[in-house]
Amino acid sequence: MECALFEPDIPQNAGSVIRLGACFGVRVHLVHPCGFALTDRHFRRAGMDYLDRAALREHVAWEAFDAWRRAERRRLVALSTHGRVALHDYAFRAGDVLLLGRESAGLPEPIRGESDAVLRIPVGSGNRSLNVAVAAGIALAEALRQVGGRIGA
Repeated sequence: MECALFEPDIPQNAGSVIRLGACFGVRVHLVHPCGFALTDRHFRRAGMDYLDRAALREHVAWEAFDAWRRAERRRLVALSTHGRVALHDYAFRAGDVLLLGRESAGLPEPIRGESDAVLRIPVGSGNRSLNVAVAAGIALAEALRQVGGRIGA
């Protein structure tokens, strides 16, 4: 299981997702451009010392990331408020890559269209969405639970 952030624009959230990846033993992909530098103090503070322990891979653009995942034959599972399938109703596989969009705009429709599945995390009526780091934590925990991944192993 891997996680990818598409053009993240809030450094604290990206740092938190990378910290999550380190704790869960999941590689995190950053798809550039990012809305901040990786030296940003907010990014470093959110990631704390976990940034040095995280498996992080950067991709210069969407095309580079998409070429990598196609060459690796990985399913792309997008999380979006536009998803028609609830997270808990989806059958994950060990090699899946969870894709999360920008905090400010989500995933563009063409990117959602290239995904093998577009899932949503159900939230209460009248609520728009979850913080991207919170959504990543929920989705990764469910995906790892389904595939028998051992968090912290």
